Amino acid sequence: MRHGDKIKNLSRTKAHRDALLSNLACQLIEHKRIVTTLAKAKALRVYVEPLITKGKENTTHQRRVVFSYLKDKEAIKELFGPVAEKIAGRPGGYTRIIKLGTRPGDNAEQGLIELVDFNEIYGKGKGETKTTAKKTRRAGGGKKKAGEATGAEEKAEETTTKEKSTE
Repeated sequence: MRHGDKIKNLSRTKAHRDALLSNLACQLIEHKRIVTTLAKAKALRVYVEPLITKGKENTTHQRRVVFSYLKDKEAIKELFGPVAEKIAGRPGGYTRIIKLGTRPGDNAEQGLIELVDFNEIYGKGKGETKTTAKKTRRAGGGKKKAGEATGAEEKAEETTTKEKSTE
């Protein structure tokens, strides 16, 4: 029976597991994405997300708490600097795991774990606002900004100017 056994042991002792997760977390913070096995990625997500939440509050105490887990000054600087700025408005869910298939050597499931706010491909449309007019069924169409004209309106204007010039 496994009552209350919530930790993923990863077939390692406590010291080895702590060192592994600390090193993976440092690499994730520095490089913003890493490829590892799926089991390690899932264990890393549970390990690193509370540390990223602590990174939002830039105090000496929080820095010392995070340093007790990571033991890497460069990762701490990165976490409390650029990473904290990007994730400031996000209430949680800082990482994403993408399955990559199996590794050829030992058939282990591979996964890419990345910091969500540092992916330019998925996060493209977040900060941008739409400038297209809203389509309606009314004759006037949607509201337009000053100076904007649709293709049909431009063609109508061209034909009226041509007709006037031929007369």
